[in-house]
Amino acid sequence: MAPGMSLYSVNAILILSGEDGSRIFSKWYSPPHQAAGQPSGTAAPASAQNPFADKTAQVRFEKALLQKTAKQTGDILLFDNRIVLYKMEADVAIYVVGGVEENEILLYNVLLALRDALHLLFKQSVDKRTIIENYDLVSLAIDEIVDDGVVLETDPTIIVQRCSKAPSQDTNLGRIDPFTEQGMNNLAQIGKSKILEWMR
Repeated sequence: MAPGMSLYSVNAILILSGEDGSRIFSKWYSPPHQAAGQPSGTAAPASAQNPFADKTAQVRFEKALLQKTAKQTGDILLFDNRIVLYKMEADVAIYVVGGVEENEILLYNVLLALRDALHLLFKQSVDKRTIIENYDLVSLAIDEIVDDGVVLETDPTIIVQRCSKAPSQDTNLGRIDPFTEQGMNNLAQIGKSKILEWMR
């Protein structure tokens, strides 16, 4: 890996209200350790660090970002020495923020994966009310896409499958008779599904 390169390419994922710029979802990432080959005691590169350590600075950045993008028609801009990719959906704005040296195509794929996964999960408009009512699914989807700033998955169908698995406690094991053929088949199916779940 070239010097200065890192897997930690996402600084933040934000979902803001398009009306007033208030936070609906906001997740800021910082690399958990210093880059390889970097002398101990030195800080990580500025673009790899979370530039806004406290909430007030983050909110200030988010509001300024919404004001800047509200009048824009593109999907990408350089803002406050950060690459910002964004999509407007109904009454919300979805942002992926990365360092200035990051790969724009990778960040754009993260943005598209999130937007498309939300459309598949909700099967309707991605708006403020739907996101708030399904906050747990939104959070799960984002965690499937990015972990601590590292991009894990950009295929929306895989993300949706991981977020919307049916509960595995549908079968009451006490009601299965293991001494009948049907009971043995049911137990085999449950065992198979548990093994597949564990392997995932």
